Amino acid sequence: MYKYVILGPQGSGKGTQARKLAEDYDLVHISVGDIFRWHLRNHTKLGSRVERIIKQGLLVPDEIVQEVVRKRLEEHDWNYGFILDGFPRTRPQAEFLFENWNIDRAIYLDVPEPVIFQRVMHRAQVGEADGSGKRADDDPDILRTRLQEYYEKTTPLLALFEERGILLRIDGTGTIEEVYAAIRRALNLPDPPRPLRDA
Repeated sequence: MYKYVILGPQGSGKGTQARKLAEDYDLVHISVGDIFRWHLRNHTKLGSRVERIIKQGLLVPDEIVQEVVRKRLEEHDWNYGFILDGFPRTRPQAEFLFENWNIDRAIYLDVPEPVIFQRVMHRAQVGEADGSGKRADDDPDILRTRLQEYYEKTTPLLALFEERGILLRIDGTGTIEEVYAAIRRALNLPDPPRPLRDA
């Protein structure tokens, strides 16, 4: 059973890589961002609270995030393991995680800030062009605030994972497939099974 965490700032590609790992290795992809976006779309009480926080460019408070993660992991639908995407982001969240689950590896996607800006602004333009819309946090000013808070609160967590000997630093600037191959090599994962072709 694999229990992974994937870390990286907004625009680092962690959601894309987490989905690929989940699909190829039968893991449950638990994205805190996706859970919050569901609440936003469905105009829940939690969604309204989170929306106000996101529009200010701030990180969602620890107690809210921890409760969302706890409820999701308590569903126990992850027979072969899980990959946590977007959690932990602060020291209290990391301590909460270590107290409750044994994490095998923490994957950190290292992407320079100029590349992040380029990716996120491109994502926003594509969202507007294809009608899917852009995220509330794809605004340049909000992105700057979020990145600043990310580096202040989340970057120090890397030392915690390093102390436990579970941190893997991955260069996240390549193509999706290049980064994915680097992650699989670092995790010593076998090649994913290829789908059977019809005869």
